[in-house]
Amino acid sequence: MDYPKSSIGNFAIALLLTGVVSLCLPSPFPTFQWPQPPTKALEVVPQDDLEAALSKASMPNKTVIITIVNKAYVEGDDTSMLDLFLESFWIGEGTREMAEHLLVVALDQTAFDRCIFRRLHCYKIVSEDGDMEGEKLYMSEDFIKMMWRRTLLLLRVLQRGYSFIFTDTDVSWLRNPFPRLTTNLTADLQISTDVFISSHRPEDNFINTGFYFVRSNNKTIALFQTWYAMKNNATGKKEQDVLSDLMRKGIFRELGLEVRVLHTLYFSGFCQDSKDFRAVTTVHANCCRSISAKVADLKAVHRDWRRFKAATATNKTVTDIDATTFRWSAHEGCFRAWNISINPGA
Repeated sequence: MDYPKSSIGNFAIALLLTGVVSLCLPSPFPTFQWPQPPTKALEVVPQDDLEAALSKASMPNKTVIITIVNKAYVEGDDTSMLDLFLESFWIGEGTREMAEHLLVVALDQTAFDRCIFRRLHCYKIVSEDGDMEGEKLYMSEDFIKMMWRRTLLLLRVLQRGYSFIFTDTDVSWLRNPFPRLTTNLTADLQISTDVFISSHRPEDNFINTGFYFVRSNNKTIALFQTWYAMKNNATGKKEQDVLSDLMRKGIFRELGLEVRVLHTLYFSGFCQDSKDFRAVTTVHANCCRSISAKVADLKAVHRDWRRFKAATATNKTVTDIDATTFRWSAHEGCFRAWNISINPGA
């Protein structure tokens, strides 16, 4: 049925007027409002380099493995300290996948470039003090400064909600350490020792900050804040000495920290060798003064470990009697670094 053009025009005008009136009159039904995103969601929150590096290296439970290097640790005549450190993840038991969660913190540009070349998770500390690229001999002024810089970085990691294992680069990872670390969520700090004395009282032991596992919580953040605040009142002391002083003055009890000392049977070092190849998890080149000496003696550790692994691959099991035939090579390089003569018959 056809309608005249004038009728169609009048109908359109009527519809338009009806719409205008409906807009002006209150509706008997509530008007639907689309939910508006919060204002902050429209802002781009910047992610700094440290957070980006941590998130890439992190395990699903926000745990990372952290080590710190400078030029002296990534360069060497034939093998660097970093080379040996990474090799230990390759030859260790259950450690290869751990390397995926390793964050290498560089103190200078050379170390950072070498880390990037290795395709590792890398972060470079930027400091007003400048780069710290040379070898820092044990207890030298620069060595102590480097240790405090490390402590500050680790405090910042905790403040971002990340738990971590800190490991010196002169620690060889021969087995995955997590099975030996308590999964009890109440354990705030698990720390290695130079010489293991007692599991009951951490204060009775010579703690070593070259390897420890710390959970991020208010108590551990307070510990690191108190620890770092002592920096300017600790002339001639390295950060490990200051933490030991705080421990003996009762800082752990004061903050309500649950602290566990790691037995050298599992987390050993040159100060006190593990007596059981079947149990050893890490070997730390502690009680040693120079990088060259550490590298030489850690090479011997890796040779000893390969010898043990070859024997177990052949025999499948190692009895208590057989296990006693496996001994660590003497740490000759480290003895010499202290100008100590070695008695072959000792």
